[in-house]
Amino acid sequence: MATGGGNQMISVHPDELKFIFELEKQSFCDLKALNNTEHHVAFKVKTTSPKKYFVRPNTGVIQPWDSCVIRVTLQAQHEAPLHMQCKDKFLLQSAIVLPNTDVDELPPDTFNKDSGETIEECKLRVVYIPPTTAQGNLEDKALENSTQSSDANLTLQHLKEERDVALRQTQQLQQDLDMMKKRPKNNLGFSLMFAGFVGLIGFMVGFFLNHLLSSPPTTE
Repeated sequence: MATGGGNQMISVHPDELKFIFELEKQSFCDLKALNNTEHHVAFKVKTTSPKKYFVRPNTGVIQPWDSCVIRVTLQAQHEAPLHMQCKDKFLLQSAIVLPNTDVDELPPDTFNKDSGETIEECKLRVVYIPPTTAQGNLEDKALENSTQSSDANLTLQHLKEERDVALRQTQQLQQDLDMMKKRPKNNLGFSLMFAGFVGLIGFMVGFFLNHLLSSPPTTE
């Protein structure tokens, strides 16, 4: 019997159901069921505690190489299990069916092992997460995002400073060019050529830094 991974007809992610457990509150977990075959595959979800969970859809047909999302809702509970250890289990059965088979047209023995058809089964365990632990994970994620944002801001600031330096250098070169224009005419040709060459270099540096600044690195 398979678990959530492997090479079965339908793979399930994640391979366990995690619920944030709070008394008198519902919680849900989404499962992604992926059809790994070129066939139409029907699935059915079962649990050892059907009164505690609401599964939609609990039965369906997935087209070749397609997927669907199964939402499992934990009903509000009046007491917590000992040490937050949950013994509930889920089972996802899958079987190949004829193309274009509608879920309402599935034969009654589709998931019956005695029918002679190949029936695959995937076991999923249940994990309860205390609210404090879940909140801690969210805060860690927020801190990580904040750090990444700070790094991006530092990089952006550095690029701005480099652009300002390049602009000041370009302005200085322009001033030098204006002074050269006022020199005697016999030196004007050489001076203009030299200033133009230096000015072109300054312009290219400024353009390159402006391009970097307009496209700052992104973080995930």
